[in-house]
Formats: sequence, C-alpha cells, structure tokens
Amino acid sequence: MMEEGKVRIVSKGLKGEYSHSVDAKGRMIVPSKLREPLGATFVVTKGMDKCLLAYPNDEWDIFEEKLNKLPMTNKKAREMKRYFVGSAVDCEVDNQGRILLPANLREFAKIVKDVVIVGGIEYVEIWSKEIYNEKNNKEVDFDELAEGIEDLGFMF
Repeated sequence: MMEEGKVRIVSKGLKGEYSHSVDAKGRMIVPSKLREPLGATFVVTKGMDKCLLAYPNDEWDIFEEKLNKLPMTNKKAREMKRYFVGSAVDCEVDNQGRILLPANLREFAKIVKDVVIVGGIEYVEIWSKEIYNEKNNKEVDFDELAEGIEDLGFMF
C-alpha cells in the first residue's frame, strides 16, 4: 500500500514484444529483458481481451489498493475484484528463467503452445499467439485512435 505523500515510482522497462512458447508442463520463459523489471516473483492474473496480465509486486500493490477502495455494496465493484483478485497467482521465476502458468489461466487465455508477451509500461500482457495476431495484426487508423485517447486527457 502506498503511503500518502509518497512519490510513486513507476516500474521501468516493461516494453517490447517477445515470442515464446509454453512447454507441456505449462512453463513459459520470461524474456530476459523483462526479468529484472518484473522481479523474481510477480503476480499474474486474468486480463482484458483474453490475455493474461503480469504485474511487478509494487505495481500489483497499487492496483490492489485501487480495487480495495471500491465499495463492496456495488455489484460491478465486487465483480471487478473477483475477476482480477480471484484469479491472481504469485509466480516465481525459476533458475532457467521460467514461470508456471496455472492451467486455469492458460485455459482462460486459450494458451496452448505459442505466446506473445507485450510490455504495457506497468504490467506485461501474455497472449495466445493466435488471439494476439487476430486482434492486433490489423491496420490501425492512428488519427482515429489518437482522437479517442485525447478524450481521456492524453496529448501528444
């Protein structure tokens, strides 16, 4: 939990796109460039768009704090907490740079063999290669995308 008045240090280095595979036991190599910023242990949970999210522990604490502020009396808040926290697992990187992706999370994200790992600044997305290609290998109208982002207060 972040104390009031403390400056938030954003995790660095969670960027790039990497292709790897999951072995028969459900283990995935964490790309070497992401190992240090993710840490020796980190949290993996369900993400949006049928991918998984991996959070460094400090970023998970910030995310968890935001979820904890949601009122239990609100049905959508309870569902949001259940979605992210109920599926969250602590993953530990082994001596060979791998983590075990639990079967329920692999099933959720439709991960069988090939994965694409994509940096998201404060988290990493872990995708089934097939779903990633289906959702992300299409032409992007950058002008349209930028207009929608500007509505959220982001300016280039």
